[in-house]
Amino acid sequence: MKSLTAKNLRKLWSEFFSSKNHAIISSASLIPENDPTVLFTTAGMHPLVPYLMGQKHPSGKRLANIQKCVRTGDIDEVGDDSHCTFFEMLGSWSLGDYFKENAIKFSHEFLTNKKYLGIDPSMLAVSVFEGDKDSPRDEESAKYWIECGLKKEQIYYLPKKNNWWGPPGLTGPCGPDTEMFIVRGENCSNECSPACECGNFLEIWNDVFMQYNKTGEGKFEPLSQKNVDTGMGLERTLCIIQGVSSVYETDVFVPIMKAVTSFIGENSLDEVETKKAKRIISDHIRTAVFMIGDGVTPSNVDQGYILRRLIRRAIRFAKQLGIDFSNISAIAKTVLEVYHSDYSELKNETLIIGEIEKEVQKFEKTLIKGLSEFEKLCSYLVGDVISGKSAFKLYDTYGFPLEMTQELAKEKGLTVNEEAFKSAFADHQKLSQAGAEQKFKGGLADDGVAVTRLHTATHLLHKALKIVLNDDTVSQKGSNITSERLRFDFNFSRPMTENEIKKTEGLVNEQIKKKLSITKKEMTVDEAKKTGAIGLFKYDEKVLVYFIGGNPEAKDKNSEVFSIEFCGGPHVENTSELGTFKIQKEQSSSAGVRRIKAVLE
Repeated sequence: MKSLTAKNLRKLWSEFFSSKNHAIISSASLIPENDPTVLFTTAGMHPLVPYLMGQKHPSGKRLANIQKCVRTGDIDEVGDDSHCTFFEMLGSWSLGDYFKENAIKFSHEFLTNKKYLGIDPSMLAVSVFEGDKDSPRDEESAKYWIECGLKKEQIYYLPKKNNWWGPPGLTGPCGPDTEMFIVRGENCSNECSPACECGNFLEIWNDVFMQYNKTGEGKFEPLSQKNVDTGMGLERTLCIIQGVSSVYETDVFVPIMKAVTSFIGENSLDEVETKKAKRIISDHIRTAVFMIGDGVTPSNVDQGYILRRLIRRAIRFAKQLGIDFSNISAIAKTVLEVYHSDYSELKNETLIIGEIEKEVQKFEKTLIKGLSEFEKLCSYLVGDVISGKSAFKLYDTYGFPLEMTQELAKEKGLTVNEEAFKSAFADHQKLSQAGAEQKFKGGLADDGVAVTRLHTATHLLHKALKIVLNDDTVSQKGSNITSERLRFDFNFSRPMTENEIKKTEGLVNEQIKKKLSITKKEMTVDEAKKTGAIGLFKYDEKVLVYFIGGNPEAKDKNSEVFSIEFCGGPHVENTSELGTFKIQKEQSSSAGVRRIKAVLE
């Protein structure tokens, strides 16, 4: 097995799939475009949902990339050997082209060929779907693994909880998968399998065979085209091929961990607690840097809330290690040094470091208020136990983790009702999840009439804002569309006036009344830029450009065009299908960013 750096692994991945006629596409933003089902891009397939559903991708049917991802469901697990909030996913796709046979043979070649990872085939094990009422037993995948040279005893049949992937939100493409593992040879019993949590089987790769679309009613309907989506986590793979026991010992984390260690001051943590705290700080600051690089700013809602939570959690653990808060920005600079040559969006160091420093300063003030509240709580306390409700208030209002409250209580000879705190925390999570289920409906997989109309109206709104505000630098900072309404975030330094809101609304409705035709054209990025198309241009060589009004084939392309924008979402064919556009609210989203909520009546 080769020992590779992160840069080597990224390069080998791209070279291998390029040799298999895959177009190498760029990583999409961490902020999903027009998808309210998730706050962040959680997997490499997420930005490709429209193409997995049948839309033609400008770069063809075979794709590969290294996608930035964030998963926040297990933040509390960060600090162990494998969990990260931010990670890079090496991915490849077949959009209605090859299926199980080629996917499995490509995987086997990349894993075992000495030109690539060079893993001894005898060290491999794979799992396949055992079948249920939604999909049959996957004997086909097992057959192809055997053709690659694996023995029957290296193949395990496992249920849906182990060998089924997706969708990333509540609805969308999904299907059975086959997963690949490195076997350590330390099985806990004769019944040990990849489903066992003993650590003998280390997952390295996953091939998903997307055959179904999960509907809002929970049904699994066959997709019009069969797709392959493969994913190999870069950090976890580095851990395996570099022969270390933790992702925090790989070359992407070592410089960050060293920076954290260099700032540790006087503290009372033991070795185990210190290791966990260092890992949490490294992970959270790394994630924060990438979030800000993609346009997220700390706030009390949505992505901004997660960013704030991560920065503040890193600060809290820094406090435990005796790290001066002013050194948080120095840790962030180390992250930039590790990644800036691979990700151009991290080149704006001043902006990224500035946002982190502002949040650190805000939380310092919150900590002071929280400590004051704690002292007040103790002065009224009857007995020597702080209630779970009070401890949760300190957590929810002032950002105090249970551990901090317990530490403060111990200094005063008090204890905290930990079980009651956990109960209050669980109740809070249930409410949050219920709210999310109501809020995050629809998604990129939703190409229903209402979503399609609102998506098209968003293009009109984007252009109208540039005209009415007389500012061509006004651009999209976020978009969230459900079947009920659109939400559009844009950069602007002040609230819009009532007159500006009316003018914007009127200009959009004017285009609707004109019955403008909507056409799309496949172009290179350079060609799209020459048309004046709106977009961040963090895209691949070819893009789909939508023209609202005019004729993109005409010599004078811009003579009657109202909006030119590149996009991967659904669109109507004529603005007359939209109805009446109505702005319901214009408000602040975060510093320097405004938010419009609108409907079509």
